[in-house]
Amino acid sequence: MFNINVTMGSAINLLVKGKNIKFKLNNTRTASRLETVLPLEANAQKWGNEIYFSIPLEHQLEQGREILKAGDIAFWPPGQAFCIFFGKTPASTDQRPRAASPVTVLGHIADVGDIDKLKEIEQGQIIKLKLAP
Repeated sequence: MFNINVTMGSAINLLVKGKNIKFKLNNTRTASRLETVLPLEANAQKWGNEIYFSIPLEHQLEQGREILKAGDIAFWPPGQAFCIFFGKTPASTDQRPRAASPVTVLGHIADVGDIDKLKEIEQGQIIKLKLAP
């Protein structure tokens, strides 16, 4: 069986329009699988204060959650989507980000000060994801 172990401290970089935002990955199997499909490039889609885009990854839900924290990154299995939460979404019932349905949390933004950079990303902008050195 194919298995890669992510060590705590593994990270990915999101590059968009001259900005570099770092995210620390957790030790889920889904985060391990994410590393195998990087680097990749996609067009940003927005849903309230969430950025998402399809990625070439299939994986079942792992410790699914709907309520998240600003700065969380996640995988949404039904849409094979990488999601970045940075505030209220249309599904939110308070100020916390809420996914449309349960997601697998993959990690969190390395520097909470970079959340403001996420707010500047526009619909359709090209985003690059790659492993951090």
